[in-house]
Amino acid sequence: MCRGPHIKSTKEIPEDALKLDRIAGAYWRGSEKNRMLQRIYGLLFRSKKELDEYLITQEEIKKRDHRKIGKDLDLFVFSDLVGKGLPLFTEKGSIIRRELERFVVDEEISRGYKHVYTPDLANIALYKTSGHYPYYKDSMYPVMKVEEEELMLRPMTCPHHFELYASKPRSYKELPFRIAELAKQFRYEKSGELTGLMRVRVFCLADSHIICQPDQATDEISGVLDLIEYISATLGLDTGDNYRYRLSLGDRKDNTKYYKDDKAWDFAEDVLRKVLIQREANYFEAEKEAAFYGPKIDIQMKNFAGKEDTVFTVQYDFVMPKRFKLTYIDKDQQEKEPIVIHRSSVGAIERTMAFLIEHYAGAFPVWLSPVQVTLIPVADRHLDYAAKLESELRKAGVRAKVDARSERLNLKIRQAQLDKIPYMLVVGDKEVATDTVSVRWRSGEQLPAQSFSSFKETVSMVIANKTKELA
Repeated sequence: MCRGPHIKSTKEIPEDALKLDRIAGAYWRGSEKNRMLQRIYGLLFRSKKELDEYLITQEEIKKRDHRKIGKDLDLFVFSDLVGKGLPLFTEKGSIIRRELERFVVDEEISRGYKHVYTPDLANIALYKTSGHYPYYKDSMYPVMKVEEEELMLRPMTCPHHFELYASKPRSYKELPFRIAELAKQFRYEKSGELTGLMRVRVFCLADSHIICQPDQATDEISGVLDLIEYISATLGLDTGDNYRYRLSLGDRKDNTKYYKDDKAWDFAEDVLRKVLIQREANYFEAEKEAAFYGPKIDIQMKNFAGKEDTVFTVQYDFVMPKRFKLTYIDKDQQEKEPIVIHRSSVGAIERTMAFLIEHYAGAFPVWLSPVQVTLIPVADRHLDYAAKLESELRKAGVRAKVDARSERLNLKIRQAQLDKIPYMLVVGDKEVATDTVSVRWRSGEQLPAQSFSSFKETVSMVIANKTKELA
C-alpha cells in the first residue's frame, strides 16, 4: 500500500481542485475471507481549471464509448446464446465493415499483393512446425479430433501462406512475393478481458506476408509503411496526433522466449531501425516486445482518452523460412533462403471499427456512413418525388433512404441528426416544382437550395475521394 503522506497538511490541498468521485466495496488484501472495506475514490489536481478539464474529458470519453455508440446507431450486438466475445454485425455495421474491407483489398492489389483465401481450420502439426504452438497454446482453442487428424481453429495465418508459397519451386524473379488475405483468426480470451469490438474471440485480420531476398527487405518495409500511412490518412488518422511507431526489440539472453541467433537479430533490428530513421518517422524503442521469430515495428494508436494500443505490426522474420524450408532459385541457379516480412495494413477489422467509432463519435466520413443521404418529404404528396431521387442516388452508388413516416418535419430532421447521417434532403412543393433539393448537414447547417443533379455530383465526388469533409 502507498505509505505517504505526500503533503504535510491537508491545508495544502486546494479545495476547489478536489472532488470525491465514487465509492466501492473492497475486501482487505483482496481476500473474500477478510472484512469488507469501503474504498473512496477521489480526484485531485493543482487547480480547478485542470479538474474541470479532466471531468469534461471523462464525460466525452463516456459519450464516445464504441459500445454505447454501436448500440445507439445499431451497428452490432452481442448475444449470450451465441457466445461471449462473438459480435453480430447488423446491416449498418456490416456496411462499414464491407467498405473497409473493399478499400483495403483494392489498395493492396493495386500495390502488387496477391489476395488469397485459406481455411480457418488447420492440422495442429502446422503450428508445431511453425513453432507457434508452445508460445500460443494457452490462447488457442482446444484440439478437435476428426478421424485421424487433430484440427484446430487457426490463431494466425502465416503458416497457411508459407504452404502456398512452398507449393511449387520459386525463382528470384518472383520475389518479392506479396501474399495477402482478410483472414478469420481465433484466440481464446478470458471473459474478463473481452471489451466490445476491441477484444473479441474471433476477428478478421488484414494479414500479409512478404517473402523476399534479404537485400529487398529495406525497400519492402518502407513500402509497407507507405501503405499503412496512406490507409491511415484516408481514415483520417495522422502520425504524431493519432499514432506513432514502436521499434520492438528482443532479448538475447532469453532463449525461452526468443529464437537464438544473435547475428540475425542484430541484422534485422538494424534494418528496421534504418528504415524508421531514413523516413524521419516518429518512433521510440522498447526492449522485450519482439515476436519470438524477430523484431517488429508496432503501430501504436492513441485513442480519444490518450491511451495507446498496438493495432498492427510489421515484423521481420528470419525463423519461419528455416522451419518451412522456404527457398528460391537465385540468378546464379543456387538455392537460397528468403526472409519473411509479416504485416497488417489496417489490423483487425473489428478493432479498427471500434477505434473509428470512438474517433468520429459515430459521425463517420461519408464513404463509411451506413446511410449517406436521407430524403425527408414535407408531406405525403412529396413521397413520389423523394422516392424518385432515392432511386437515382442509389443508381449512382449512394446509400440513400426515404423517411416516409407520418411524423413532423422537425422530428425527422432530429432523428437523422441522432443517426449521424451526413446529408438530409428536405423536399416540398418548391423542390418538386423546380427539381431542386434543400440540403442540411448533420451539423445542422442549412445550405441554399440547389439542383438535384448538382447535389448528386457533389456527394458522388465526396464518396469517390473518401474525404472527411461533406463538400
